[in-house]
Amino acid sequence: MSETLPTLLDIEASGFGRGSYPIEVGIARTDGSCCAFLIQPLDEWTHWDPKAELLHGISRQRLEREGYPVRQVALWINDELRTLGKAYSDSWGYDNTWLSLLFHHAGIIPGFRLEALRILLSEEQLAVWSDTKEAIIAEQAIQRHRAGDDARLLQLTFERTRHLTEGRAS
Repeated sequence: MSETLPTLLDIEASGFGRGSYPIEVGIARTDGSCCAFLIQPLDEWTHWDPKAELLHGISRQRLEREGYPVRQVALWINDELRTLGKAYSDSWGYDNTWLSLLFHHAGIIPGFRLEALRILLSEEQLAVWSDTKEAIIAEQAIQRHRAGDDARLLQLTFERTRHLTEGRAS
């Protein structure tokens, strides 16, 4: 790999919209490795959308049993991203809101910025993004709608679209 890959962050949530909260955070690192943590819901986090559970396959009971405390997850994210200073998300509006909620309830200030992945993509990359992403899903055993795997999928798609479009830009 001649060029460094961007660090991608993805969040799975209890649903969308008012009352939703983060349930899993995943990071794909610059070296291509990835990791993810389930988040133990706080008592006041009661919103649960069964349609979201159908997508990610994570039950609230599993979060209560296997999730990590909010503060521990926020500290882990800061440890992962502080030296880089930023990570990217393909769903910045949602992910930034859920990340802010997580850090607010943890009582911790994020030591990094979350930025929209879109700012890294050329028009040529955008033109082939969707087809490339679908091809990678078909080729590899990527479990969709799990934070770590989705972050890695975005990173692989970024890398492939960059290589596909090298030399095309004028």
